[in-house]
Amino acid sequence: MIELSTVIQQLRRELGAAVDAAASERLRFELGPIELEVTVAVTEEGGAQGKVKFWVVELGGDLKDTHATTQRIKLTLQPTVAGSSEPPHVSGTAGAGER
Repeated sequence: MIELSTVIQQLRRELGAAVDAAASERLRFELGPIELEVTVAVTEEGGAQGKVKFWVVELGGDLKDTHATTQRIKLTLQPTVAGSSEPPHVSGTAGAGER
């Protein structure tokens, strides 16, 4: 399982690379709302400062040794570029090693 925050951080990196690639492209695509649907396992840690964590369940993931409840959640993310009121634009070009 992967923490939900890690999935969102990786998505941010990938989108950042696509925005960077768009700077030199003649044809770009405006980036609109992103819908991310994942199956998450919700775990709770006990103690004085108990925490609830959301873990993204990988395909074929096995929860047999974990006491968790799984739920499907859908997040709608509205990407923006810091310091800009313009919507971000991305390129359709894959980066090195991405095909």
